[in-house]
Amino acid sequence: MLALEHLKGRRIAILGLGRAGRAVARAAVAGGAASVVVHDDNPDAVARAGLSGVDQADLATGPWPVLDLLVTSPGLAHLYPHPHRVIARAWEAGVPVDNEIGLYFAEIAAAGATVICITGTNGKSTTTALTRHLVAQSGRAVHMGGNIGVPVFDLERPEPGDIVVLELSSYQTDQARRLDPDIAVFLNLTPDHYDRHGGRGGYFAAKRRLFEVGRPAVSVVGTDEEEGRFLANMMRAAGEPGGSVAVISATRPPVARGLSYTFSDGAIAETRDGAERARYPLTGIGSLRGIHNAQNAAAAIAAVRAAGLDAATVAAGLATFPGLAHRLEVVGRAGKVLFVNDSKATNADAAARALASFQTIYWIAGGKPKAGGIADLAPFFGRIVKAYLIGEAEAEFAATLEGVVDFERCGTLAAATAAAARDAAADTGAEPVVLLSPACASFDQFRSFEERGEVFRSLAAGLEGVTIEGEA
Repeated sequence: MLALEHLKGRRIAILGLGRAGRAVARAAVAGGAASVVVHDDNPDAVARAGLSGVDQADLATGPWPVLDLLVTSPGLAHLYPHPHRVIARAWEAGVPVDNEIGLYFAEIAAAGATVICITGTNGKSTTTALTRHLVAQSGRAVHMGGNIGVPVFDLERPEPGDIVVLELSSYQTDQARRLDPDIAVFLNLTPDHYDRHGGRGGYFAAKRRLFEVGRPAVSVVGTDEEEGRFLANMMRAAGEPGGSVAVISATRPPVARGLSYTFSDGAIAETRDGAERARYPLTGIGSLRGIHNAQNAAAAIAAVRAAGLDAATVAAGLATFPGLAHRLEVVGRAGKVLFVNDSKATNADAAARALASFQTIYWIAGGKPKAGGIADLAPFFGRIVKAYLIGEAEAEFAATLEGVVDFERCGTLAAATAAAARDAAADTGAEPVVLLSPACASFDQFRSFEERGEVFRSLAAGLEGVTIEGEA
């Protein structure tokens, strides 16, 4: 655990006791804060947290304590669609508001570590995990945390020369008062969280803060959307085209001037001013299947190359990457039928990446729908032999697919998995795929996308003839 030593003697309040909030509370106590007050909108969360050395207070309606700082959970809105009432009270009282990411950067400012931060709409976790894997394979000490599920204050204090890899969501970059990445990565921008950020412009602005506030020494920027091309141009040093910017793309050619990492002929090409300097094969690496993973790989390669890893070490590390659970994870096989868990695909754009990765698909989709539905997935409908619809989105998705894609309204994941497995087993194609890629949030039937994916894994394991990935 990393103690919050730079806040020793300060009076701190913590709003929200999720994993990050609990970690900050423990770090503040360990660092010698004069007082630590905690508040959660669910009073039971305080009791369940099991924290010592803290006081509970009703910061929403009770007397306002004397405070030097309010630390808020990234999941709580601070501006759109409206500020959380505790944050609004802090403003009125003149109390600064920060989150765990801002505090982390302040705490490790003199540590001498290299910090790589990764943001974007899709692919953050895979890119973060791959970056960590490549560094670890090189033999250097590496710490990984942030939005990937490990609170930053649960990490050990980095030593000089260590590398820290952080996945950062727009919620985290938007609220952090301090952002100091050495290497910052922007993957992509697609529709998500618009209500939280007041639209696409606000969403991009939240991501952009990592670069404009952070001023990284190296900016790794995905240029497959206009926002990325804008950001890459903004970050180029005046008079030095491409000097501190590495552009990445899964679909575009290298830039004529500067450093590029682009995908072609099954490999990532590293080029400087149009001349190829190194090549990193991806063919045959199952954990990096699909064009979207080519973008993720390009970003991770660019980041670790900027951190000093040599090309041969990076290429060797790619081949041993195990991948992440719930992201195009092959969880089983029955004869020629693959069972693929892509539960992390909680929006249509993420599902598009999965649908683009296979040719003969028995698609399980649905859950708690997000704005826009699945109409934008029409270019991939020809790959879908049949869809199996579940959850609150069942009727909406059925209306979109009517007359275009054969579908079955299954209601539950259990029914959908059984039906898809039955139909895929009868397919005469080379490798039919039962694909869970819901294009929806999980919260209508599950507590998280992780739980949804684990249930799918268990359901696949219970089917006759299925061999679970990793078992003999």
